[in-house]
Amino acid sequence: MKNKLIVITGGAGFIGSHLAEALKDENDVIIIDNLYSGRIENIPEGVKFIRADVRDYESIAEVISEADYVFHEAAQISVKESIEDPVFTEEVNVIGTINVLRALSQGDGKLIFASSAAVYGEPKELPITEDTLTNPISPYGITKLAAEHYCRVYQSLYGIPVVILRYFNVYGPRQSSAYAGVISIFLERAIKGEPLIIFGDGKQTRDFIYVKDVVEANILVAKKRSANGRIFNVATGKETTILELAMKIIDMTSSSSSILFYPPRPGDIRRSVAKIERIKKLGFKPRYSLEEGLKETFKWFTSRTQ
Repeated sequence: MKNKLIVITGGAGFIGSHLAEALKDENDVIIIDNLYSGRIENIPEGVKFIRADVRDYESIAEVISEADYVFHEAAQISVKESIEDPVFTEEVNVIGTINVLRALSQGDGKLIFASSAAVYGEPKELPITEDTLTNPISPYGITKLAAEHYCRVYQSLYGIPVVILRYFNVYGPRQSSAYAGVISIFLERAIKGEPLIIFGDGKQTRDFIYVKDVVEANILVAKKRSANGRIFNVATGKETTILELAMKIIDMTSSSSSILFYPPRPGDIRRSVAKIERIKKLGFKPRYSLEEGLKETFKWFTSRTQ
């Protein structure tokens, strides 16, 4: 992908800033972000920044309509916050997506939409395929599924090329523990020697994928015309318990942290692991093991405190 105009909504955030970093050298990259959870320091040099909110159509319409590719990462991503304020979550995740789609319908760009494994809810069978029944159990999951439907309807009505990526548990440098990510929370606490808090018995599982592998998945489906109109799981296909994760982090950081068990939280699922054959057929292969990704993330956390 070269010499393209690329817009990344939420580009000052965790995944969006890594996308911008990967694409900026050979393309014109523009970040749209209202800095609700994104940070100015995440924006790479050489990338244009527009401070705007995806809920405000007029502030984003022109630049998005001119784009060759739009990576729509802007979202309210906290399950907890979605339960506390479902209206705000709906406005950002659904109305914001509609606004991006409206703007794209005025141009010729392709949309890569960041959805979530939260659309599946509590799966009855594992591993989770893209055809697994969607049954979200949180307002966050509901908004991501609604946004997916809008993507497909706008593609049908206006011919917008759309690819939907259902992210599983993404982690890596720049992830804010204030908004999401058990790994970033555990690392911060382990570095300080504070207890790692597990909600539930620790036997619940997740499919953790390193952020640079997620970036590769995004770029791959953007370039592949055969990906248009399709949904892809973005994960590793490997299941890790939260207790196992906590122990790996304590060992890796040589931390004195203990592990505390709290009652389960509403909206949290028991087990999650993806089947990724569909995106593998396009040529995707996760490059980072959990141990390698944790080491890279730990390096970033320690560099911030030095």
